[in-house]
Amino acid sequence: MKPKKPIALVTGASSGIGKATAERLTVAGYKVYGTSRRGAQANQQSFVMLSLDVTHDESVEAAVDEVIRLEGRIDLLVNNAGFGVAPAGAEESSIEQAQAIFDTNFMGIVRMTRAVVPHMRQQRNGRIINIGSVLGFLPMPYMALYSATKHAVAGYSEAIDHELRTMGIRVSVVEPAYINTPFDANLMKPDVPLDVYRDVRVRVERRVKEVLVSADGPEVVAEIVLKAAMADHPKLHYTPGLASRMRLLRRFAPAGVLDAGVRKDLRLEA
Repeated sequence: MKPKKPIALVTGASSGIGKATAERLTVAGYKVYGTSRRGAQANQQSFVMLSLDVTHDESVEAAVDEVIRLEGRIDLLVNNAGFGVAPAGAEESSIEQAQAIFDTNFMGIVRMTRAVVPHMRQQRNGRIINIGSVLGFLPMPYMALYSATKHAVAGYSEAIDHELRTMGIRVSVVEPAYINTPFDANLMKPDVPLDVYRDVRVRVERRVKEVLVSADGPEVVAEIVLKAAMADHPKLHYTPGLASRMRLLRRFAPAGVLDAGVRKDLRLEA
């Protein structure tokens, strides 16, 4: 008998990093279930698509239960679902908007992990890979709330890796820098914009768009996810491409140099 393919569940797989990851895992021999809020599309991919909204407990439970019903196990969970936020001052987002950002980008990962871990514990094996960002360890002015969600993802990933490794489950966080994906075409705008931030908001957004033009594509992240998934001894943090140099800068550069570099890159007043 042929060995069964490992089963992967990838959230936010309709485009960008999620789609590239699902496709790469499929080529590598995984049977992949991707998810999106819309579910299966007319232009069906090389993997199965399920409907899933990571902000709703019932939707999360239903999708995980469906994969378990069909396959009996989940070997790999890739938590990718999330949305970007357009550059803005932190005070330009209401409390309700801040909660919405966290509900998807962080609590969505918590919901998915809570739903999948009991099955991985039972099978005494599993990998969880969370898609974070360099903004989980580097400051980004005018992206405070998004950065906060990615800091939360990094801290959560580190903590639960310690909790779960004795049960055969390992957790990693992949922290890319700028990635050129459709994700950046539908950014959440601030819901309480203030005139005092208008000019700098426009300048920072223009700068981000400039950098994205020459940024790596989502395939770079997908390759790192596969590497983390198949590693015998997975690392906790993976920083593909430019992100690896940025982590070194964060670790070794003097605070004043890093501070000045961030402001210079974003064309902010010193």
